[in-house]
Amino acid sequence: MANSVQGVQTAGVDGTKTIQVRVNGRIVEKQVPIRMLLVDFLREELGFTGTHVGCSVEGRCGACTVVLNGEAIKSCLMLAVQAEGSNIMTVEGLGEADNLHPIQEGFWEKHGLQCGFCTPGMMMSAYNLLKVNPHPSDTEIREALVGNLCRCTGYQHIIEAVQYAADRLASMPKEQRDKLLAN
Repeated sequence: MANSVQGVQTAGVDGTKTIQVRVNGRIVEKQVPIRMLLVDFLREELGFTGTHVGCSVEGRCGACTVVLNGEAIKSCLMLAVQAEGSNIMTVEGLGEADNLHPIQEGFWEKHGLQCGFCTPGMMMSAYNLLKVNPHPSDTEIREALVGNLCRCTGYQHIIEAVQYAADRLASMPKEQRDKLLAN
């Protein structure tokens, strides 16, 4: 059981802590080892395997990118306990198989993937960009994706996929667009 000292919850004697987070709109409360990375929590404890690990948890590849409290972060560089109280969106939270998010649709329509390993992280970085910049230039897209590596493509199809998503979002009524970029 965790101890509480002046309102700060500390780890129990077993080296775990109970955390509560909202993941893809659902509140989750789980006891986790205090040294568990957020990426491992999402994949192993919650089953969100779209969040990938590609660089031996060094933060170099961006395959583990998720949106945490409205910002794209590399989940391999954060402990799960540091996410306490946070709102997290993984690639699984973007859309459904029968109702793709415009970003997912863009990657599909513009062939913005080959092996697909980097795609979830690319999509989450693109989501973060389109929240703050609904009409990005190709250069701005490249800058937003600088922390995401793709070993298969020359990035041009990925840039086109993000532009496609930006155009689709821009063509939607404001309420619908805001809902799709609400996290």
